Amino acid sequence: MLRKRTIEQIVRSFSNHRRIAMLCLLDENPELSVSQIAGDLKIDIKLASFYLRKLTIAGLIMKKSNGKFIRHKLTKRGVFVLTFIRTLE
Repeated sequence: MLRKRTIEQIVRSFSNHRRIAMLCLLDENPELSVSQIAGDLKIDIKLASFYLRKLTIAGLIMKKSNGKFIRHKLTKRGVFVLTFIRTLE
């Protein structure tokens, strides 16, 4: 079982409407770059990068190097968390 601090870190990582939107976007369109995510969500690229870093640290998304671009996609934990979030709607 996960430690309480780890659980807190995971929950805090998706406690923002834009980060939830990122999870939904990556579920629909896996392997997007930070600039594509920022463009789709109409947010600054620095803010998108900051949010992606939080989601990566929590283990909800992973980064994959593809040439000169870094692609992002959901992890199994990210899919599970997104499923949980959708049950709350």
